[in-house]
This record gives sequence, C-alpha cells and structure tokens, in this order.
Amino acid sequence: MSDDPVLSKIQEAVGRMRDPETGRPLSKTGQVGEIQYDASANSVKCTIKLSTHSSPVRDEYSESVAEVIRSTVPELARVEMKVDTLDRPPATIGQVGITVKSVIAVGSGKGGVGKSTLAASIALTLEKAGATVGLMDADVYGPSIPHLLGLSGRPEIQNGKIVPIYAGRMPVMSMGFLIEKDQAVIWRGPMLHGAINQFLRDTYWGQLDYLIIDMPPGTGDIALTLSQMLPLSGAVVVCTPQEVALLDAVKAIAMFRKTEIPILGMVENMSGFVCPDCGKQYDIFGRGGARDKAEELKVPFLGEVPLNISLRQKSDQGSLAAALEEPICHDAMQRIVRSLVRELARKAAMAPMSAPLPILT
Repeated sequence: MSDDPVLSKIQEAVGRMRDPETGRPLSKTGQVGEIQYDASANSVKCTIKLSTHSSPVRDEYSESVAEVIRSTVPELARVEMKVDTLDRPPATIGQVGITVKSVIAVGSGKGGVGKSTLAASIALTLEKAGATVGLMDADVYGPSIPHLLGLSGRPEIQNGKIVPIYAGRMPVMSMGFLIEKDQAVIWRGPMLHGAINQFLRDTYWGQLDYLIIDMPPGTGDIALTLSQMLPLSGAVVVCTPQEVALLDAVKAIAMFRKTEIPILGMVENMSGFVCPDCGKQYDIFGRGGARDKAEELKVPFLGEVPLNISLRQKSDQGSLAAALEEPICHDAMQRIVRSLVRELARKAAMAPMSAPLPILT
C-alpha cells in the first residue's frame, strides 16, 4: 500500500471491488494492477485485470471501477482506466470431467419459440465479446443448431475423443452431425441419456469459459440427467409473449427449480415487429408478457428479441452469425448477454468461489 494517503484510499476502494467471475475482492485475486495518482494533474491511471469469462461486461465493469475511484476522490479531474486480460484457466468439473467455468442450459416449455436460435445467438455473442465458448445441441430429437450455423460433416475420433465441428473458433456438437437430415431419432430414455453423456464426456471441448446447452423443448428428464452429470451455472428460459406460451414457460421454470438448477432469467422472443417500410410497430404475439411473468415469478428478465425478417432469412440460410451483425439483432443480443453475465456475477458475489488450494510438491 502506498504512503500517499490519496493513493492508498484509491487502492483500497478498487481492491474491494468484486471480480465478476469469482465474486472475490480484486485485491485477493491479484487483479489490481498499477494505479498512478498524479497530484499536480489531479488525475488517476488505473489498471485492472479481468479474465475472458468477464469479457461481455468488460467496458461497463471498467466504468464502475472508475466511478468508485471518482466517488472516493471527488475532486479528481480525470480517471483513465486500462483493462488487461487475466489468464485464469478453467477447472475440470462434474462426473464427465469437462473443463469449463460456466455451463448454461437454454430451455423452453414448448417448441417453436426460437429456443435453438436464442441458444446459438447467445453462444455467438459471448464468443464475439471475447469469451471462449462451446455449443452443445442436446435437442436430440430435433437438432437444428447445425442448420442455423451452416455446419455439416461428421465428427472424427482422435485419441479416443470426438473432435467437434467448429463454427469459426467455437466447438459445436450435435446429433445433427451424426444422422442424415431426413432421419428421425427414435430412442427411449436410456439411449438419449447415453448420447448426452457421450457428448459431454467424450467430446474434445478444450478449455471453455462457457458451454451453452440447447435443451430439448418441454419438461423431460434431460435437465435431471444434466444436473447429475455436472454443476450447471443456471438456465435461461425462452418464451414468446402470448399467454399460451407463458403457461409452458412457467412449467419449464418449475422443472429447473425442481432439479435445483438456478434460473438465470427469461428471454422474450418474437417481441413485437417493426415494419421496415413504415416504421410502425405491431405486437403480433403481444409484448411484455415474459417481463411481467418474470416479475411475478421473481426471476430476472434478461431482455427481448423482436420479430425480424432478416433473422429468419439468414437462419434458414445457415448464416445466423451474419444476422447478429445487423443492428436490431445485435443490440438485442448484446443486452441479453450482458444481463446474463451480470446475473452470473451477482450470484458469484453472493457466494464467492473459494481460493485455490496451494499445490504441494
């Protein structure tokens, strides 16, 4: 700690800030870098370190640190922030031995609400923000992730591991890679659970910040299977605004709660349509139903995605990533992903991760 009382106050204030990933104080995790206080210029230069897991909230977290500095020393004329990348590899978790920091299930109470599109969009948006992401299609009976991402081919086996198909740098695994397009999967429960286990245990996922799992629609027992295989960080429930869809979304939330999987939030898909010709908004399926239901059920509301012709067209063409570059989809997904990572950070702050044990030699 510095001999300068002002600099010491700043160092203490920054050190008390919670790391978004672990929930621990930055001073305890070695994430406070150099802090320079220039009394003559009445300015501060502060460097902190964040892992790639926190990349989606990197800018807003940096600004929150700057605000803490300003509130600690109100007379400051300027605060300059720098965020370096902290190298913090994930640990191996669960019975399946996967190396990942956060496992997020994306589910819905019924089909046809855009769950797979949202799951893939969340994964792509996290990756573009700088996180390391994997995407697993657990919707074995209706695997649509390969089509949405324009992926094809058969995974190879190397050294006893399944090599996933890659969408850019993102590993993807789906039953859609293993069957013909027009072939139906007619399996009983044990075979389905065996496939999920193999996808998790035997796929070479590498080291991930996030594994996004596209769940089958409805309230089957896949959630229970997953909860027994590995600790899930939580679930995102996708629904559309109308009451008939919300009734099923409530059942999905009840299912996740029964299997003790935390609810990270609800997303409202197909939330209004803005006519590209006249700019008028039409609430074809209604609007705001998921927000109201989330408030009623006391779960976070992560955001809404409007109906969008380009999103539908590009998804059909296997170019979902291109659709997410367009302002309507881009802005909606940015809000959703930031809200999602904020909720993970909030949960981490409530139950901070333990410090790693020293390695004895």
